Amino acid sequence: MLKRLLLFLLVSAAVAALAANVLQQRWQQPMAVPAGGYLLDVGAGATLRSVVAQLEADGVYGDGWMLRLYGRWTGLDQQIKRGEYRIPTGTTAAGLLGLLQQGRVINYRVTLPEGITLSRALGILAATGELKQVLSGPDDPRLLELVAPHARPEGLFFPDSYQFERGATDYDILERAHAVMARILDEEWQAREDGLPYASPYEALVMASIVERETGLQHERDEIAGVFVRRLKLNMRLQTDPTVIYGLGDSFDGNLRRKHLQDDSNPYNTYRHRGLPPSPIALPGRDAIHAALHPDQGSSLYFVARGDGGHYFSDTLAEHQRAVRKYQLQRREDYRSSPPPE
Repeated sequence: MLKRLLLFLLVSAAVAALAANVLQQRWQQPMAVPAGGYLLDVGAGATLRSVVAQLEADGVYGDGWMLRLYGRWTGLDQQIKRGEYRIPTGTTAAGLLGLLQQGRVINYRVTLPEGITLSRALGILAATGELKQVLSGPDDPRLLELVAPHARPEGLFFPDSYQFERGATDYDILERAHAVMARILDEEWQAREDGLPYASPYEALVMASIVERETGLQHERDEIAGVFVRRLKLNMRLQTDPTVIYGLGDSFDGNLRRKHLQDDSNPYNTYRHRGLPPSPIALPGRDAIHAALHPDQGSSLYFVARGDGGHYFSDTLAEHQRAVRKYQLQRREDYRSSPPPE
């Protein structure tokens, strides 16, 4: 009897060892991932069972019961992170579970350039296929609530590159951009120079947006900010075209006319209204914010585009008028108001 029991135990151990070896081989065997890889889209609320069903339906893995059993044993079936996974060729079931456990989903990137308007930013986000569009426009109530107590959301989002996972929304990106802008504006405001004509960080942001729209040259930002700061201190009108153009909105056809500069009804017409416009006119970057809070200490009060992307600065109106005649009224064929592409 004892011999039979020992024999049974030995046979059982051998069978178990053989089964374990077979299972280990199958566990380490590469799945049928096609050349170029396989995209596994794990939606919200997905379970390991639904993931296995998707793999089986696509012919990628036929031993789904092993994955389900392992997931139940480890609790992984309750820890699936949503997102899009790129499964490379040669991946084993064990490797797949490693990806799911670590949540190594595909990250995408969207870039909001400096100097664009919020409307343009929303257009970029809407054209990013991996993002879900939930916002109706710049006046969407969710954006207005996000930027409260400010009445307008323009300019309150930091232009930068943002990574995201499939399933994120345009609101998610702007929520992050708003938090970054709030942090950077606070940092720059705390380190500002004394004697600036701003009553709040928001006014500095308005100025930064104007500086951003006036020049794309790094070395000019401080000087342009200096011109506008001196004008504010002297109660002179800012007289800057970008604010007028912003106020015209979709009606602007690319040609700024005299009637536009004489229009009192445009609250952004800094040729007619003194002080800063009601809100930022674009998304300013950190360099423009820094320039607004650290303006050049020179004496110029005027500037005009030279036509090569830079500007000519003048201390007096007479000098400025001469520069206008030289650079604006006698434009060369290669005249450009913005810097040449790098």
